Amino acid sequence: MDAPTYFTCMTTTDSSTKPNPLHSAVIRLAGRSQDGIQSIGNFLALLAGSTAREVMTYMTIPSTISGGASIFQVHLGSGEVLHPGDEADALVAFYQESYDDHLDSLKDGGICFYDSDFVKELKEERGIIHIGVPFTSATIEAIGGSGKERGKNIFVLGMLAAVYHLDRDKLTDIITRKFSKKSDAVLRSAMLAFDSGYAWPVHDIKRMPMAMATGIDDGKKRICADGNTMIALGLIAGGCRHGAAYPITPSTTIMEIMRSELPAYNGMFIQCEDELAAVCMAIGMGYAGHLPVTSTSGPGVSLKAEAIGFACMAEIPLIVVNVQRGGPSTGLPTSVEQSDLMQAIYGSHGDAPRVVLAPRNVKDCFYVAYEACQIARKYSTPVIILSDQAIATRIEAFTEPDLEEYWVEPELDLSERGDDFKPYPLDGLTRHAPPGSRSTTGKYPVVTGL
Repeated sequence: MDAPTYFTCMTTTDSSTKPNPLHSAVIRLAGRSQDGIQSIGNFLALLAGSTAREVMTYMTIPSTISGGASIFQVHLGSGEVLHPGDEADALVAFYQESYDDHLDSLKDGGICFYDSDFVKELKEERGIIHIGVPFTSATIEAIGGSGKERGKNIFVLGMLAAVYHLDRDKLTDIITRKFSKKSDAVLRSAMLAFDSGYAWPVHDIKRMPMAMATGIDDGKKRICADGNTMIALGLIAGGCRHGAAYPITPSTTIMEIMRSELPAYNGMFIQCEDELAAVCMAIGMGYAGHLPVTSTSGPGVSLKAEAIGFACMAEIPLIVVNVQRGGPSTGLPTSVEQSDLMQAIYGSHGDAPRVVLAPRNVKDCFYVAYEACQIARKYSTPVIILSDQAIATRIEAFTEPDLEEYWVEPELDLSERGDDFKPYPLDGLTRHAPPGSRSTTGKYPVVTGL
């Protein structure tokens, strides 16, 4: 998706007017998670992040399976973007509560697009431009049939593409890749909704001539991803081919990515019945000579504490990814907090040292995961990666890692161990003998809990 500048917002009818370029734009989407709010933000981030522009996102999701109120905020910039945005330049409100709760997030003179099928406009004095568009009924009319309002997120995406003059062809390619995996009917409905939103006459926006300034292209290939994805890719690049976990928000997508990708590398990832089974199974993989990973969040680390101490004692390589979330006990699954440092460093009975690493942003997730693999393998020790909910779900754009430089192809060492073999030498690093390797003396190191 190499593309020239494609952020150019609508201009005035006077062709002689040259609008001042905007160096950043913050768009907040407010609605309900089941309406695909996150999908709109992801599409916008992917479009921006694949070029020279910077992007950073922020999202809130409900902790209930049935869904609920949600936002997705996208900060687009032609220069360096260091935060997801304090105030929004544009707000898209799907429901009355979305409008009421988030109108204050708009800066003075901002633009509010709202679903006129559900929202009653509030008159206020901050110079906000209100534009009512019937997201729901227009989508139903475009697609046809009952229950088709689920495509209104794609309608809104089309509308925003027209308002900001986003590259329609590039965005269409992204949508096609996303929905063609499902069925032709789903893709056709998505494109009908997108085209309808793109063609919707949003005239009032012409009163605000805008253009997004061109980003600086350094010629390097860029990618756009979230923190959990980059941790998973860093683990794979670092030679991790085995793992086990139990689903827990906000780390679950690491498990899903590893479970999907590892079979292509002759590996496996097991979804276990609970956290204890997951960490113990991962330790077994490490004892068998592999480099394993188990992913979890704060409550899961509490449950894994004794087993992690066992891995320290037995000097078995193990990577534990803790994507932190808010609160003690079960906590707040969809809220962010960085409160597990003491648990990571000292959360074990007995004096068992361990390595703790923490990524500083989404890009760093890849390199921290790779470094964790290097340390765990070299020193035969557990390594804990402390990420958090914000980094896990946030999307950023950055230069693609050089896989020729950062790639390890693991080999299981089953070579014969001679008379001088010592698995735990006092003057060197631990050297394991995986089950199945030959031993001249016929003796193998035994690992027990005592």
